[in-house]
Amino acid sequence: MSNSPDHFLLICETCEGADQADSLRATLDGKLPAAFCIRKVSCMAGCGRPTTVGFQALGKAQYLFGGIQSVHDVDALADFAHQYRDSEDGWTNATQRPPALLEKTLARLPRLIVETSA
Repeated sequence: MSNSPDHFLLICETCEGADQADSLRATLDGKLPAAFCIRKVSCMAGCGRPTTVGFQALGKAQYLFGGIQSVHDVDALADFAHQYRDSEDGWTNATQRPPALLEKTLARLPRLIVETSA
């Protein structure tokens, strides 16, 4: 596996503010696999369920979780990051994800498939 990050955890800094995003980032630091880079981003349209967090990687399904507030939620995100990194296509069913994220899943988008012409 490469030393440069190819998986991304996105933290929305709009609804709860940059301080909350910075705090979540600091709490997650060291808990994620080396493949991950944490990025603060502007609005991800999860305003009804702040704090919103997204997972993305090239060729994998993308996830959006909302209502991330507790240490238990942060631990579940870290567990999911390992699961997500180890998955070939990023696809997980709700029952496969950490239980704390069951009611916090806002969206799962299918992976983008890049077609190449032969």
